[in-house]
Amino acid sequence: MTQQLTIDEPDQLARFIKRSAIDLGLSRCAITDTDLSTHETHLLNWLDDGFHGEMDYMHRHGTRRSRPTELVPGTLRIVSVTLDYYPPESRDANTVLAEHHNAYISRYALGRDYHKVMRSRLQKLASLITEQVGDFGYRAFVDSAPVLEKAIAEKAGLGWIGKHSNLLSNQAGSWFFIGELYTDLPLPVDAPLPQSHCGSCTACIQACPTQAIVAPYRVDARRCISYLTIELKGSIPVEFRKAMGNRIYGCDDCQLVCPFNKFSNDTTETDFAVRHELDSASLIELFRWTEEDFRTRLAGNAIHRIGHESWLRNIAVALGNAPTSQALVRCLESRRNDASAIVREHVDWALVQHQLDD
Repeated sequence: MTQQLTIDEPDQLARFIKRSAIDLGLSRCAITDTDLSTHETHLLNWLDDGFHGEMDYMHRHGTRRSRPTELVPGTLRIVSVTLDYYPPESRDANTVLAEHHNAYISRYALGRDYHKVMRSRLQKLASLITEQVGDFGYRAFVDSAPVLEKAIAEKAGLGWIGKHSNLLSNQAGSWFFIGELYTDLPLPVDAPLPQSHCGSCTACIQACPTQAIVAPYRVDARRCISYLTIELKGSIPVEFRKAMGNRIYGCDDCQLVCPFNKFSNDTTETDFAVRHELDSASLIELFRWTEEDFRTRLAGNAIHRIGHESWLRNIAVALGNAPTSQALVRCLESRRNDASAIVREHVDWALVQHQLDD
């Protein structure tokens, strides 16, 4: 194919990249350099405080997370992209949270695994760039490597990191995924926003069920329900179990109260449509899933990565918080002798909550 642009036309190439990203179905696109020194200080302080919990890989990766050229030598620029994910047909989140017999699953995990969707788009974007300039150095990332994706997106001007530590946009809220294309192309960079727009608002801090936002812009992952239900592999600390309510995979509370999400956009990506009625599923129904049910029904879904044991552990806690009924107690008792000690422990705790433990 005849090359239409060259690396000697960086401004035109940058415009082509941004236009192509949108044409591929991505929501927004911007470009930044590799200097994340300010964010590195924040990261190291966060690690020193032990806020990463059992996510030991955060320490092992060292400065590769905050120094892109250590992760991918030769990187000059980072193309940062977002993709809106809120499924418009999903049941109202606050309604489901109030239905204690039903399961609440973070809105991002109701459909297909975002890793696969976004990585495919980024690869297609790289292929389009190759058609223009020929072979070039790049690597695509979607929450799958030591990358400070929110810091990169903030520096590229796609938003600012809010007090809840999520990326916020005054044009798109926070219901979106972030991905990156590390590249050796000498592209012009976009300017970051001049300031955070959170102001004096503390809605997210007040809304957090476990008080995981210990200070503005500082989240202790060890207290965060998303960490407890997804990253933590052992027992969920008893002190947090009641606060989890019916949240069995992730937590959206800080986003649900954020004023900027009135500007968010529903996704147009069909892959993020709700699957298996996960936006309104009964806790009892989900707890009855066998390991084979779990594997087959959640294949291609982000939830699949936590495994059946953690799935049952999380649901047992939610059942302990649900209204008492004979059907619920029978459901819990059906797994009282489960092969997993972790599951048995959480089932016993749940039964105690209903004051029906033998």
